Amino acid sequence: MFSRVAGMFRRDPQLAVVLSVGAVIAYLSLSPTLMLFYGSFRSKPLGVPGEFTLAHYINAYSDPLTYKLLFNSFVFAGGSAIVATALAATLAWISIRTNAPFRKFFEITAIVPNIFPPVMLSVAWTVLLSPRTGLINRALMATFNLSEAPFNLYSLWGMVFVESLITTPLAFLMVSAALYSMDPSLEESARVAGSSNMQIAWRITMPIVRPALLASAMLNFVRAIESFDTPAIIALPARIEVFTTKIYREAIGAFPPNQNLAAAYGVTLLMITMVFVYFYRRLTARSERYVTVTGRGYRPMIIDLGPWRYLASTVAGLILILIVVLPALVLIYVSFITYVHVPGPKTWELLTLDNYKANLGDSRTYRALQNSLFLAIGGATLCMLLASLTAWVTTKTKARGRGLIEALTFIPLAFPGTALAIGLLWTYVYIPLPIYGTLWILMIGYITRFLPYGLRTMTSTIVQLHDDLQQASMVCGASFLTTFRRILLPLLRPGFIAGWILLASIFLREFSTSVFLYSPGSEPLGPLLYHFYVDGNLGPMCSLALVVSLVCMTLILIARRIGKACGGLDGH
Repeated sequence: MFSRVAGMFRRDPQLAVVLSVGAVIAYLSLSPTLMLFYGSFRSKPLGVPGEFTLAHYINAYSDPLTYKLLFNSFVFAGGSAIVATALAATLAWISIRTNAPFRKFFEITAIVPNIFPPVMLSVAWTVLLSPRTGLINRALMATFNLSEAPFNLYSLWGMVFVESLITTPLAFLMVSAALYSMDPSLEESARVAGSSNMQIAWRITMPIVRPALLASAMLNFVRAIESFDTPAIIALPARIEVFTTKIYREAIGAFPPNQNLAAAYGVTLLMITMVFVYFYRRLTARSERYVTVTGRGYRPMIIDLGPWRYLASTVAGLILILIVVLPALVLIYVSFITYVHVPGPKTWELLTLDNYKANLGDSRTYRALQNSLFLAIGGATLCMLLASLTAWVTTKTKARGRGLIEALTFIPLAFPGTALAIGLLWTYVYIPLPIYGTLWILMIGYITRFLPYGLRTMTSTIVQLHDDLQQASMVCGASFLTTFRRILLPLLRPGFIAGWILLASIFLREFSTSVFLYSPGSEPLGPLLYHFYVDGNLGPMCSLALVVSLVCMTLILIARRIGKACGGLDGH
């Protein structure tokens, strides 16, 4: 038997790589999934032997509040997805397809929120629109002598508003890519036929980018329904129940914690997200039927709006004020003042650097920053290496089972951070690996959840490489690992660096999974920011959030510089 297996590996040296990658992907995808189901059917708490039971599902779905939870979750996710996609489509069309003033500035600024921790963007809006202390509410009440605050962020529609602003940059990236890829001859033909700009946008542009709009809305729905950032800041204080807050209350907020019931709710959330991710993948996989640009060098046609271009710039500017300017100004303002108040003459007397000094001198903050940097740099590197190997297996080999490996990578894309965390807790209580309560369980959680992000960038890059390159190396006697290290990785550098930047920035700011998995010695920045908020320390929280954003920008610049330097060496 052993000699037969050894012979198979000698005849096909790549088989060992395929099997190894398949085993790792299967372990990462299936172990938390199966253990999440396992925990939901156990009669005893985490770590205690028990029996099979349906009691947790009966308990969950015989409770009328569960159906209110379902309603709230779908309204929150659906409303924010629709609003975010509409804002992103408007901003993308103005900045890419029109001659509106400052359109290039709008395009660059739209992606700036990606460097801010999402939990901090939610906090910024509570500072602005809290009914009791919100700066905008207090300013309006003082100006117009109002007895009540005109806005109440602590509501379901307030959650929709904030989450839609947080997810607009993601939708913008998807919609703008579709607008860049359009064939201008289609719109030019309509213009020659006498159609107006609005008719062209409605009858030509909209149908072509409809797949991107639907995919964006679907992805943002998944992003919102699994989000714990906005619900943690708005829903928990307002006693509004959605899936992620219910899982948090049962797993952490209850005494004693009910991990079994949390797992039951996590299974339901996982099923919902898998359905929507499936349709999202169907939309993106079949998008070639809508392709209008092939091998020719098209450039999108710029639409002359005439005098309306100033109105278009105003609309784009207002959207950017909501998603970028106001949150950034709030974070900066609160980080430099003693207490939150409406800006006035006394503000100059209350400016201070104490919030920054407190963070720089705090051992807990220093340790959290160290932990997050380790997870960002080490986790992003390991994740991109695994994504590179997985992309090669699924696109460049004809090995049996590669379709199964590709299917397994579908699971993490649908895995909500809260449900994944519960599954990992059950996994590493029973699997005899000494990582429970350490940074390693966080790293495994990050890599598992965000592997599809890195895989997407690597797959789009690796399909452009001709098979002759690796075949020529192996014919010369090089092993697969040598070929991968010396031939494939250097050629894949653009996709690798792009994916690494994306993952490192996400890992540095991650909150939803971390808050369930960290222990006091392995606390990263996301949970620390949240605990600052819970304790009412908004000044230290905002100053730390700005430091995190600067660290994130520094990592991005260093990664881009390394990529360019390596490119220059290769050029010699």
